[in-house]
Amino acid sequence: MPIPARALGAALLAAALGTTACVPVRTHQGYIIDKELVDSVQPGIDTRESVLQTLGRPTFTSQFNEGEWYYISRQSANLGYQSLKAKDQTTLRVSFDAKGNVVAVDRMGKDLIASVDPYGKTTPTLGHKRGFFEDLFGNIGTVGAPGTGGPGSGGGGNGP
Repeated sequence: MPIPARALGAALLAAALGTTACVPVRTHQGYIIDKELVDSVQPGIDTRESVLQTLGRPTFTSQFNEGEWYYISRQSANLGYQSLKAKDQTTLRVSFDAKGNVVAVDRMGKDLIASVDPYGKTTPTLGHKRGFFEDLFGNIGTVGAPGTGGPGSGGGGNGP
């Protein structure tokens, strides 16, 4: 018994669509590291200006120590509708001295990625827990009340 052309076409289409969901989606985020350019940055020879011309602007700079620039490159992949998972990450740290000369060039890998999982739907706090009605009606009477500094307070003190 021969298989009709429509049934065969529908089966092939379903098989093609079914296999595409199993193909991982790969993405690249951040800086594209060129090994030759990175290797050309030498401690004791290069300065901030030469690193800026060679590697470009850093992904971010250190907030607390003005002497470090970071270049971050990440390769991620996922299947279907899953969240992205980092497959590889390279962090390039260029350290400078007070005069702006390169002191060190360090490479770090995926082992420094921190996973932060939120705890529940609320942020735990210390102190008083307020209920629904206290949140809803808690400010009634406080706006303009004496001693709160509002418009009805008369500026504090004993009044007239």
